[in-house]
Amino acid sequence: MDYGLKGKHVLVTGGATGIGLAVAQAFVAEGASATISGLAEAEVVAAVAQLGGRAQGLDCDLTVAGEDRRLADFARAAGPVDFLVNSVGIFEVRPFFETHDEDWFRFFDVNVMTGVRMSRLLLQDMLARGEGSVVFISSESAVKPQAWMPHYGAMKACLLGVSRALAELTQGTRVRVNTILPGPTDTLAVRRYHEEIAREKGVTREQVVADYFDETEPTSLIRRMIAPEEVAASVVHLAASPALNGMAMRAEGGTIRAIL
Repeated sequence: MDYGLKGKHVLVTGGATGIGLAVAQAFVAEGASATISGLAEAEVVAAVAQLGGRAQGLDCDLTVAGEDRRLADFARAAGPVDFLVNSVGIFEVRPFFETHDEDWFRFFDVNVMTGVRMSRLLLQDMLARGEGSVVFISSESAVKPQAWMPHYGAMKACLLGVSRALAELTQGTRVRVNTILPGPTDTLAVRRYHEEIAREKGVTREQVVADYFDETEPTSLIRRMIAPEEVAASVVHLAASPALNGMAMRAEGGTIRAIL
């Protein structure tokens, strides 16, 4: 399907690795140019090389004052930003009673405020032009909180409220704001987590994944990890489809037992 993205420009925060990188790749494959950000310079350089000639990247920490504006200015120098994908995020399995205030604030700063900061800068540009699209990367945990990381689910739920509220600002324009809820995704960070569990239990990573769907995600309909590229395809569709606005799209393999 041709989404008409040739000549368009996407900014993907957290685009040097994981879902963010897959999203940038999907946009580039559709003919768009991409600006990505990441924490580590080496990862950003490697990702830009992988993405090819229509990509540029900047290493920056969006939790640090002024870095949001530096990234926005860097992206604008390459042309107007037509699509913003807020993909910066961290996850950590941590029991509730061992999760302290500083942990909650750190997750809020990384998982919520990075997207708020970038949207505050670039959504205003889009509204001035009368067109553009913002996508927040949330999680199935936003509507299916897990007891082993309540801090993560709470932050991803917060994104749903932020996204819908920002969508209300777009009324009567061709600007749209949406959220996507991926399910268990086979990113490098998740693979490392599974490998750690495998070492502790003395089993293979494949067995850890199989046990996960038997014991933790028994409602999954696809009963496998989702590829980052599969999430990215849904992000492109959500970002580029003119009639989709103010919505939360599920891409979680049917783990959420709901018809909406």
